[in-house]
Amino acid sequence: MGIDLPVVWAVIIAFGLMMYVIMDGFDLGIGILFPFVRDREQRDTMVNTVAPVWDGNETWLVLGGAALMAAFPLAYAVILSALYLPLVLMLLGLIWRGVAFEFRFKADQHHRAFWDKAFAGGSYVATFFQGVSLGAFLDGFKVENNAYVGGALDWVTPFSLFTGFGLIVAYALLGSTWLIIKTEGVLYDRMVALARPITLALLAVIGIVSLWTPFAHPDIAERWFSFPNIVFFSPVPILVLVATWLILRSLQGAPHAGPFILALFVLFLGYSGLGISLWPNIIPPDITIREAASPPQSMGFALVGALFIIPFILGYTAWSYYVFRGKVKAGEGYH
Repeated sequence: MGIDLPVVWAVIIAFGLMMYVIMDGFDLGIGILFPFVRDREQRDTMVNTVAPVWDGNETWLVLGGAALMAAFPLAYAVILSALYLPLVLMLLGLIWRGVAFEFRFKADQHHRAFWDKAFAGGSYVATFFQGVSLGAFLDGFKVENNAYVGGALDWVTPFSLFTGFGLIVAYALLGSTWLIIKTEGVLYDRMVALARPITLALLAVIGIVSLWTPFAHPDIAERWFSFPNIVFFSPVPILVLVATWLILRSLQGAPHAGPFILALFVLFLGYSGLGISLWPNIIPPDITIREAASPPQSMGFALVGALFIIPFILGYTAWSYYVFRGKVKAGEGYH
């Protein structure tokens, strides 16, 4: 029995994108939280918690895009054609945010406020258009003869705009719970206070998306609510409710890593729900991973490189977080 290459590559791409959401999610979440923290020194501390690792977090986004092109070129062509504008706007947001990240430490007193706003603005733009792209992906694409035939603005729908807002809430929760781990004093207390309403807002977002998606797509409704699927998949929403309750409970004491780990678990559950809704389609609504796959020889050749490089990425990522572990105090860090 040979290796099922399309499935292996689908898992690799799903893993890479999930790692990006985890690693860059709290990073972008820090910029999203900037408007809620006015003190300059506290903002510096927030940025210093990710200064040694922030650019490496985006490695996973590059890996996911490259893997999609190598393993599923049809999906790469259709998805990028359909989502060209939101993806370009996302990249511009990431670039602008990266520039602001460096310049805000070098700017004089007169220009610091501008670069703080640029850092927050870039974070909001990048996150919003990531969420919009996700919503448009769920809505599906018009494809004829293996080519995208929809319009340049088909991605602008009420659902995609809402998922853009929803991802801002999700990343804000990751950012606040990350800062609970990495900070202390007044900033720590502020993040604990912010994490509570953000958690409730995220639960509301998940509930709305979970209802909106099957109502808008009968095939997804059939998959979730038919018997016996409803029995097999029911742990997902139940665990979301349990994890949310545990986050709120942990925030009542003196939390450390617990809220962050639970927030990651909630996002993983949402990600798994996405997989359940779409599998095995890689171009919604009806083009599967096998139909979009490149020739087996190409997939096998690329797999050798992927299996070689992914452990190195995991290794240096783990090492960098280990080296820069612990609390970040005011005045310490990036200069």
